Order: sequence, then C-alpha cells, then structure tokens
Amino acid sequence: MENFPVINLENLNGEERKATLEQIENACQNWGFFELVNHGIPHELLDRVERLTKEHYRQCMEKRFNEAVANKGLEGVQAELKDMDWESTFFLRHLPTSTISEIPDLIQEYREIGEAIAEELLDLLCENLGLEKGYLKKAFYGSRGPNFGTKVANYPACPKPELVKGLRAHTDAGGIILLLQDDKVSGLQLLKDGQWVDVPPMRHSIVVNLGDQLEVITNGKYKNVEHRVTSRCDENVCGLILQPWQ
Repeated sequence: MENFPVINLENLNGEERKATLEQIENACQNWGFFELVNHGIPHELLDRVERLTKEHYRQCMEKRFNEAVANKGLEGVQAELKDMDWESTFFLRHLPTSTISEIPDLIQEYREIGEAIAEELLDLLCENLGLEKGYLKKAFYGSRGPNFGTKVANYPACPKPELVKGLRAHTDAGGIILLLQDDKVSGLQLLKDGQWVDVPPMRHSIVVNLGDQLEVITNGKYKNVEHRVTSRCDENVCGLILQPWQ
C-alpha cells in the first residue's frame, strides 16, 4: 500500500506538471490503477452521493439480498465458492440515454461526479501518449455517441468471508473506470507482481483503473490488471463505480 500511486491533480497547474504527468504515465504502465486526490470535485457532493447510496441500499435492497443469500444456504457451505459474489448491485445509464429517473431517491450528480474528471484524465493520457486532445474520448464513442454509466455496489457483512469473495478476480472490459471507494474499510485489491495488494482507502479520493479497451488502444503500453473485492465479517462496504466511455 505504501507504494501505491497517489496523484495530486492540483500539481498539474504549476511547476510540478511534468512530474505529475510522469507519475500518471508510470501508474498506467506498471500498475493499471492509481488514486486521485485534490481532483476538484466538491467533498460535500461526494458525501451526499455516498449517503444517498447507502440509504438506498438499506431501504430498497438489503432485505432482498439477505433473502436471496438465505435461499442459497450459505450457512451449510464448507468449501470456497467459485461461482458467487457477495455483492449487491444496481446500474444507472447516463449516456446516451439516462435511466436515473427509474430509481427513487437518486440525483443527477451521479453523472456529474464522473464526467468532468474522466474527460480531463483522458486528455492527460493523450498528452502522455503524444495524441491530439480528445482522441481517446472519441475512440470510445459508440454509434450513438459516448456510453457512460454507474455501477453502485454494496458488499454486506459476510458470515464466512474466507469462503466467498465480495467480487471475484477479473479485469474490466471498458476503457477507463472511476471508483469512489469506502474510505473506512479496505476491500479492493489488485494483482501486482503475483501478489494481491490493497488499494488504500482514502477519504474523498477517486480510484482510477484501466480497462481492456484502453490496453488494446495503446497496444499494450497501458495495462489493465486483475482485481477483486474481499469479503468482511464485520462491515458493510459501499462502492460507486463510474464507467465513462466504455
């Protein structure tokens, strides 16, 4: 965790711009993950979205999740489960059409959090790659324009965390993924040099990971890496995953 790349975006505006771009380049080539701080998104907005997300889970999803798990008979399981995630999720589509009105008590800021920072980040990657500004964003456009959505994930306390992963090891199929990670509980891990490494939880930071499409577009220069979410017996963990231009 102490070597995990943390990028201070404020440093792009001064003499440290070149060094900051080099940090981003190193993270893209060698980690496939990095964490953004001082990214310009108001902390009050992040707090509000987190609060609404957790409240929506408690009111609308927790009972259904617990009933579904009971039906699977987890209490009697002794061996590790390979085909089950200890995860409760729902999806929002923002572009090209929005589905947010179909889910009660949520706000349009789910889209606003990710869109501006994603555009800036993609242009920073273009600068490092020697591409014209806007190239990567256009590369991810579909026939109807850009695709942008949010996955909202909750990882409830698990009675047998040694047998069930919150989310099994995988890579993401999209281009670039932004994550608002629960800042109190670590659970997200990435595979680095054959070892599982915790992504450090930091208040009001945004975790960035690169998807399969970006690795393909950069001809393997930038890496997507395998990652997972571990289960815990004592905590509910909440994550907000923004998937712009996938």
